[in-house]
Amino acid sequence: MPWYFLLLAIYISAKPEASILRRERERERTALQEEKTATAQGIAGVASSMLSLHMALLLGVIFASILTRAASVGVCYGMSANNLPPPSTVVGMLRDNGFNSVRLYAPDSDALAALAGTGIGVIVGAPNYVLPEMASSASAASAWVRANIAAHPDVSFRYITVGNEVAGSDTQYLVPAMENMHGALAAAGLGDAVKVTTAISQATIAVHVPPSAGEFADESKPFLLPVLQFLERTGAPLLANLYPYFVYTYKAAGDMDVSFMLFTAAGTVVQDGEYGYQNMFDASVDAVHAAVERLGVSGVDVVVSETGWPSAGGEEASVENARTYNQNLVSHVGKGTPRRPWKVETYVFSMFNENLKEAGVEQNWGLFYPSTDRVYPITFGK
Repeated sequence: MPWYFLLLAIYISAKPEASILRRERERERTALQEEKTATAQGIAGVASSMLSLHMALLLGVIFASILTRAASVGVCYGMSANNLPPPSTVVGMLRDNGFNSVRLYAPDSDALAALAGTGIGVIVGAPNYVLPEMASSASAASAWVRANIAAHPDVSFRYITVGNEVAGSDTQYLVPAMENMHGALAAAGLGDAVKVTTAISQATIAVHVPPSAGEFADESKPFLLPVLQFLERTGAPLLANLYPYFVYTYKAAGDMDVSFMLFTAAGTVVQDGEYGYQNMFDASVDAVHAAVERLGVSGVDVVVSETGWPSAGGEEASVENARTYNQNLVSHVGKGTPRRPWKVETYVFSMFNENLKEAGVEQNWGLFYPSTDRVYPITFGK
């Protein structure tokens, strides 16, 4: 009962009752307290509901992010073209298609700026032409790291490839350049986060099948052994550019049916002891491992830093074969190889058709045209 009604009643009756007044005031305080409690509970309920909503939205965003990052392969982002979309558009395409890793052949500043904060893992190359200076000067390596790695703290760098398919007399620069790069990263406090490696050509492999007989070419062994010993010591993987397409067209593994290259063979094609191989991709990966071990090196993982199939310009180069190879690759890499049944880290070559490359197959490895249209339908998830 409100206090002013109580006073009015007492005034009219002229019979003040102290005990009644105390009881009424006590009821008033109790009611007021109950009202405050109810209000607080209501506010808490609203806050709890809002928190639940925010948590649901956050979990939805996280779940959506996981879904959009479901690609089982990375992609090579080459730039040998004069008609490519800007890097900001390309990075948007990477995210839209679920790619969570990308390979750059040089530290393009616009591409690195666009990749900052995305969480996309990045392989970045120190191009072949910088190797002589990098090999002869630790300060040059430090300057390169400052300008291209430390200057981009929000980029998720994974590996630095010191050279790509280095051959001939340039191989003398490989290990000294790698050592200087490794030291520069350590001095910058990045030695544990970013590994130094190099990418080898399929031409360095002399024996592909059977995989257990895998062996590097004699001319490659002298420079590859110290490279592999560096990788073994630093815990970095060996990057290998592996193309069943070229194994087929150059008959590097003999006269084999194209189905073995495209993951479409009906059954085992190469029996290697207890292991059966139904595709050249697996055979090549295991052959590289065998070749590494044949040089007395162990514990070095193999990352397939390039693979793919051209859509035009050469023998068996067609849109249908390119789609078949790359779609089957996406579906397969998570299973691993017969000898190593776990996921093979793999990068598809390449993001775009590149018109400044040599005419023929070299211009036709892209998943997308520079217009951003797909060359053929493909999904990149598992």
